[in-house]
Amino acid sequence: MSIPKIVLFYVFTPLPDPEAIRLWQHTLADSLHLRGRVIVSAQGINATLGGDLPDVKRYVRAMREYAPFKAADVKWSDGVGDDFPRLSVKVRDELVTFGHPAEVVVDESGVVGGGVHLSPAQVDELVAERGLASQGGEVVFFDGRNEMEAVIGRFADAVVPETEATRDFVAELESGKYDELKDKPVITYCTGGIRCEVLSVLMKNRGFQEVYQIDGGIVRYGEARGTDGLWDGSLYVFDKRMHQEFGPNARSLGTCVECGKPTADYVNCVDQSCRRQFLRCRACTAAGAHPSCGHCAPAA
Repeated sequence: MSIPKIVLFYVFTPLPDPEAIRLWQHTLADSLHLRGRVIVSAQGINATLGGDLPDVKRYVRAMREYAPFKAADVKWSDGVGDDFPRLSVKVRDELVTFGHPAEVVVDESGVVGGGVHLSPAQVDELVAERGLASQGGEVVFFDGRNEMEAVIGRFADAVVPETEATRDFVAELESGKYDELKDKPVITYCTGGIRCEVLSVLMKNRGFQEVYQIDGGIVRYGEARGTDGLWDGSLYVFDKRMHQEFGPNARSLGTCVECGKPTADYVNCVDQSCRRQFLRCRACTAAGAHPSCGHCAPAA
């Protein structure tokens, strides 16, 4: 019986020949019938792949045989089958496209000058010791994802920047909106941790004094704390599942645009030229065609 699994990992490390790594990764993943996305750059590798459990295990073993990737923190989750439409392995200038590659310096230990890594337990300890800023304390959670992702789940009283794409973050940081946070302990977070490796550098370069990042991102925190910690809601993921929960009692913070009931289910705008998604519960979707996202003219 097929057991679909998804693996997510990244490694920041200097790669002198990204194209050679791309060819190896494509050949390896394709030979094992894996699908998903792999990005390779001179900064390292970022991968999300899915397939049958034995094949995914073979991939991880082979990937770790390359010394720079040996210590990769591989995050496993259950798939649903055919989780990705195809295999894509590409070389890019940046592992995460913030648009400022010159600010990211990488050595064999990872990103240089980023935020302090905190384990899930250390996140809870920091908040317990210094309190949330929204409750008279100091600590602020800062969402490192696109604004849409935060609608269905986020950390307690988190600051959610107005971003549609990762490239929007630098303009947000330089807008002055968050200057009052520059002398506070700021915990950045994102899905698996990779975006915060870069975001924390960009923040420190712009005057944020005490910047942290969650080791392994929301995924590792959710695995450790379930619904008992500071994370609330569903996690947006970039595969067929669309969202992930960390316990049977987890409930999305998002609501259906039609009936207002809680849902974590995104649908595509009915306008074929629009790439936006919006929340619509399964019952409303089953009842009729998808409406527009609200940014487009309603379908004729």
